[in-house]
Amino acid sequence: MKYLLTTIFFIIAVYRLSAQTCNTPGQSPSSAFPVCGIRTFKQTTVPICRSHSLAVPGCSGADYADKNPFWYKFTCYKTGTLGFLISPNNQSDDYDWQLYDITGRNPDEVFTDVSLVVTGNWAGTYGNTGASNSGVNFIQCASDPAENRNSFAKMPTIIEGHTYLLLVSHFTDSQSGYDLSFSGGSAEITDPNLPALLTAEAGCSGDLLRLKLSKKIKCLSLSINGSEFTLNSGAAVTSATGIGCSGRFDTDSIEIKLSTPLTPGNYTLTIQNGDDGNTLLDNCDNAISANTTIDFTVLPQLPVPMDSLQPPTCKAQSLRLVFQKPVLCSSIAPDGSDFLINGTYPVSISGAAGSCSAGTTKEIIVNLQAPLYQQGNFNIVLQRGTDGNTLLDECTKETPIGSALPFSVKDTVNAGFTYSKLYGCTADTVNFFHNGNNGVTEWKWSLDDNKTSTAQNPVAIYGVFDSKEISLLVSNGFCSDSSFQTVLLDNFIKADFTAFEDNCPNEAVTFTSAAQGNIIQHQWSFGDGATSDEISPSHVFTQPNVTTAYTVTYTVTDNIGCQNSIQKQVRVYSSCYLAVPNAFTPNNDGKNDFLRVLNAIKAENLEFKIFNRWGQEIFKTNNWKLGWDGKINGVMQASGVYVWFLKYTDRVTKEQRTLKGVATLVR
Repeated sequence: MKYLLTTIFFIIAVYRLSAQTCNTPGQSPSSAFPVCGIRTFKQTTVPICRSHSLAVPGCSGADYADKNPFWYKFTCYKTGTLGFLISPNNQSDDYDWQLYDITGRNPDEVFTDVSLVVTGNWAGTYGNTGASNSGVNFIQCASDPAENRNSFAKMPTIIEGHTYLLLVSHFTDSQSGYDLSFSGGSAEITDPNLPALLTAEAGCSGDLLRLKLSKKIKCLSLSINGSEFTLNSGAAVTSATGIGCSGRFDTDSIEIKLSTPLTPGNYTLTIQNGDDGNTLLDNCDNAISANTTIDFTVLPQLPVPMDSLQPPTCKAQSLRLVFQKPVLCSSIAPDGSDFLINGTYPVSISGAAGSCSAGTTKEIIVNLQAPLYQQGNFNIVLQRGTDGNTLLDECTKETPIGSALPFSVKDTVNAGFTYSKLYGCTADTVNFFHNGNNGVTEWKWSLDDNKTSTAQNPVAIYGVFDSKEISLLVSNGFCSDSSFQTVLLDNFIKADFTAFEDNCPNEAVTFTSAAQGNIIQHQWSFGDGATSDEISPSHVFTQPNVTTAYTVTYTVTDNIGCQNSIQKQVRVYSSCYLAVPNAFTPNNDGKNDFLRVLNAIKAENLEFKIFNRWGQEIFKTNNWKLGWDGKINGVMQASGVYVWFLKYTDRVTKEQRTLKGVATLVR
């Protein structure tokens, strides 16, 4: 256990913590504090709570949970190592932490998906903790404080564009707080982009402005009375509200309430320092510059028009309508009956829905019964649906019946291709073909062996005969498709054979073919004038006067007439009588200079040893062609008698034999 608790105390503590859910902003993954790399974040108080048990990779047995937690959220803007320090205000406190990569995930999945864990540290050691160069490269499990385990993890590498959550947890109810700072690593978690005004639009009543920002700003940097804003008109700003600020720390959308409605016309909204002494601050305290302006237009109270249609994609099964003004989601018939489509061929609608927020939407997705595979020109037309109306904007103005938007689609394409092979002896030629149907204008071939092409019907020449992985991507500028095939070039040919290198006279030598390929003809030349056309022939060499090396040539021919040859030498000895001389003269005259085994042609697993008169081994070999030169450590030995032992296996009978004898060194 992390601390030396009695069973009763542990049960009571867990019960008390589990009874208090973590509802304070910042104490759950979905309400995490947004942080950046240039500030120190001070946590002076921590509400006591516990919500979930946690999985800690490599650790078990202890009570791992989000106990008295705070969560911190940040984005990586430059790949590198992440260093940070958690410094308790009371160095007798022990804080634990765990880092998660939640890119593209629901933050609450940290409680169920252990694969999101990047690293962490749960050591029972008091004082500072975090990630540094001196940390361990594994997650330190819970421990007794007396063990004084390393409370730092090695700095993890975080990836540009990924989103991370850092949990800081404390087991006990005493909370002195801590400082959290980021430094020492090479990663960047500070957004380099400054906040700016993005869009502004007037609400239906004319006395409400909706402001969109380029990035999120701290809710606390927005004054409730809206003193950060002013208009170039007689209307005064009376209040400002950050959307979502009731449950979060930041927002990128603000609603500004005006003293009087604005009449149709063009206006300018200016940002200035508010009563709190600043404009609007992002999470790193970067401010929107004072006197920054944004223009907007208040439109007359007219029905929202069918504004635009995002271009359909290939095989479209839905259409995305975009509107200038918010549309009431309640005015969209779920069955899609507000719309009909006419054009080149019949198209049926299966439903419609908006991307709704606060009951309105600026986008409507119209779903189709089937994808649009064929080329055609169409109109999507507005009609009264089963709900009795077309579409109503936030001012309840109805879009007129018959409003229409045109769109067109192109045929889908097929990347299927064919090919033909022309075999050669040194290179194969493969012709690839694509029909180019349905207006294909672009071809991207990957032809293996680092070959590519953008031609419709490319030709590839291959010098290596094996399987080729071929892929094709085609496009007509609207639809694309890809296909893959394996093209087998099976005309690889190779001549090879095996035979004993050393052979006896007047005995058959067997030559075993090891050739590869679609072979239809075998040609052997044994070097003594004899030939054969068998696959694996045997041949008897006549007894030579002296040991003779014959060059054997083996040539194979495949089914398309290609040939390949190989040559190897075999030696035929004048005698196969195995013997060891009884004397030798190591005087470098080229005659009897070595004591060795003679004619051990059929000896396998040979071992030849020589001993001096005192029984000391002075020479050993497994190669019968090697012998003793009469020297030990380079010193010529005295004349005298030496004992030899020979063991071997007869390669024909597989009989094991042992011989021994003596030989005289003569100087």
